[in-house]
Amino acid sequence: MTTNQSAAKSVSGGWRSKLINPVLDKEFRLRMRTPRSMWTILAYLFAIGLMGLSAIYLTQVNYGGTQAFNPEQSKMLFIMLSLAQLGLIAFMAPGLTAGVISGEREKQTLSLLLTTQQSSATIILSKLLSSLSFMILIVVSTIPVYSMIFLYGGVSPKQLLLVFMFYIVTMIVLGSFGILFSTLFKKTMISVIVTYGVTLFLFAGTALVYVVVMQVVARVSTPPYSFPWIGHIMALNPAAALYSILEPSITEEIFSSSISNVQGKYAPMALWQEWILIFSVVSAGVLWLSIRRLRPRA
Repeated sequence: MTTNQSAAKSVSGGWRSKLINPVLDKEFRLRMRTPRSMWTILAYLFAIGLMGLSAIYLTQVNYGGTQAFNPEQSKMLFIMLSLAQLGLIAFMAPGLTAGVISGEREKQTLSLLLTTQQSSATIILSKLLSSLSFMILIVVSTIPVYSMIFLYGGVSPKQLLLVFMFYIVTMIVLGSFGILFSTLFKKTMISVIVTYGVTLFLFAGTALVYVVVMQVVARVSTPPYSFPWIGHIMALNPAAALYSILEPSITEEIFSSSISNVQGKYAPMALWQEWILIFSVVSAGVLWLSIRRLRPRA
C-alpha cells in the first residue's frame, strides 16, 4: 500500500469515526441487518400501496361504458395517502424510540454504556438517529407509491417535498418524547404507554381542546367578537398542520372561525410553519432534558 493510499484511508477512517460513533454503528447494525427490518418495510409498503390502489379503484368513473380513474381525484388521493402515512408514522415512531434507554436498563447494559467514553449527548442523539433512520428509510421507500399521483397531476413537487420534510420533523418530535420517557421511566412498558398518550393528545386532544374552546367562546360572547388566538391551538395538531400544506386555505379558515363580523387576515403564518417552529423548540428542550437525566445523580 502506497503512502497516499494509507493517508487517504486514515482520513476516511477519521471522518467515519467522527460521523459514526460506536453506539451509532452498533445500533445501525442491529436495526438494518435483521430479517425483521426487511419484512417491516415490505408490510409498510404493502399497506400504503394497498391504500393507494384501493382509493384509485373506489374513485373510478364510467366513461362511455369503460371504467377509468378520474384525474381530478388525484389531489384527494395525495391527501389521503399523506394523512394515512402520517398516521402510520405516529403509530411506529413512538414504538421505535420509547424503549431504547429503558431497554438497555432492563438488560443491565446501560451502566456499561455509561462507562464508555461516549458523552450523554452522543448516546441520546445516536439512539434517536439510529431509531429514526429506519423510519426515514421506510418513508423514503414510499416515494414510488406517490408516483401514481404524478401520472395525473394536480400536485406540485414542492408540496411533496414539504410533506416529506414535515414527516421527518414529526418523527424527530415524537422520537424525542419517546427518548425522554424511556430515560425517565425504568420500565419500557410504562414509557411506551406514556409516549403513545402524548401522541394521542397531540392528534386528538388538541382538536378536542380547539372545539371546546370554540364552543365556550360562542356561548359567553356576543357578536361581533374576535378571538383569532384560538387558531393557535390547532397549530399544535400535526394532522391539521400537514393538511395546511395540502390545502393552504385551511389556515385562514381556522383562524377566522372564531371571528364574527370582523374583516381582516388573522393567520400570522401557515399552520405547518407554526407547528415546526413550536415543536422544534420543544424537541430541543426534550432532548436536553433527556441528556441531563440519562446519568444517575447523587
